[in-house]
Amino acid sequence: MSGQSPLSMMHEAPQHAPRPRRHTPPTRRHPLRLFLAVIAIAIIVALGWTWGWYYAAAIADRALSGWVAREAALGRVYACGSQSIGGFPFSIVTDCNGAGATFKSNQPPFDVRATDVTFSAEVFRPTLLNGEVTGPVTFADPGQPPEFVANWSRAQIRLLGTPPAEPERATITLREPRFDRVAGPGTGPIFRADLARVDGRIIEGTARDHPVIEVAAHFLAAVAPNFHPLLADPLAADLDAVMRGFKDFSPKPWPVLFRDMQAAGGGIEIKSFRIERPDSVVVGTGKLTLNADGQLDGVLNVAVAGVENIVPLLGIGQAIGQGVDRLTGGSGSSEQGLNALDRLLPGLGGVVREQTNSSVIDTIKKMGEPTEIDKKPAVALPLRVNDGVVSVGIIPVGILPALF
Repeated sequence: MSGQSPLSMMHEAPQHAPRPRRHTPPTRRHPLRLFLAVIAIAIIVALGWTWGWYYAAAIADRALSGWVAREAALGRVYACGSQSIGGFPFSIVTDCNGAGATFKSNQPPFDVRATDVTFSAEVFRPTLLNGEVTGPVTFADPGQPPEFVANWSRAQIRLLGTPPAEPERATITLREPRFDRVAGPGTGPIFRADLARVDGRIIEGTARDHPVIEVAAHFLAAVAPNFHPLLADPLAADLDAVMRGFKDFSPKPWPVLFRDMQAAGGGIEIKSFRIERPDSVVVGTGKLTLNADGQLDGVLNVAVAGVENIVPLLGIGQAIGQGVDRLTGGSGSSEQGLNALDRLLPGLGGVVREQTNSSVIDTIKKMGEPTEIDKKPAVALPLRVNDGVVSVGIIPVGILPALF
């Protein structure tokens, strides 16, 4: 240690020892107070959620009651054998066992019976109702055994709005639906499909004031042979249409609503439609109006692939047969008329039918413009609708029913 002697080091001022730190007692925690605060918050939240659930349940119940009241105003009265409500805490569920309805507005009236109908709603959106109907559903004259039976693998109903004054949307989805006649003449299957969906919603205005309603329908592998030969083979169909001209959408029968449309100069815009059979496809758009008799008028712009497979199913040969039968003093039966031709010359009825169809096919192809559908050759042409009769030029190809 240069510069310092042991003696000088001995005379250095002693260093002060560090002061001992004061002991600070730890702050006392209050676990009981914290626990009670947590419990109080939990109770408040639970009470608030319970109040909110009951409030939402009341809104959902009013919405469902509104839909039932709207149906009752249209002559369709619904009832439950027993009813319960549950779903707490996250949803509201109303279950109707032994559901039934009486359709008084139909002539004659008929009764409907279902096994179970359940509607549910979320707490945060109680005006959106999701329903499920458990089949089978039976249709019968009052006090009589069932005449028709409908069933499915799943039936869903989706309702939005607060009717009867403010309905907004309704959607029905049926998976693997089937509809059969089980009594009376013509028993057997009436309708089958893998999927059937119909969706209706208000896209402009309100239910109270000049609503514009869009209707979309979708069918997959649908068959209804008793309605028309075109429906005898499975087909897929899509339709998107917009209806304008309603004064309001208060509970009224559809014929009354269509009368309002006609009086207001409204109509039906077919934004698109597509019908696909195994051997043909039809697509198109169009605009239709209503005349004073409730019949449709307008033009449908369509394109057809496989027209040669569709024309024989339109019944044009049968129409000629009916005309022949009337000329011979009959009642207008197509088979009797064609049989009369066969009596004049064996096989003449079949020749007339084949020649008629061949001539119509050639005429349609000449009248239309070549086009394509799904890379298949097709013909595009206008279909005229006059007083409900659909025709290509002077060739009638179908009849649409009156809407009132």
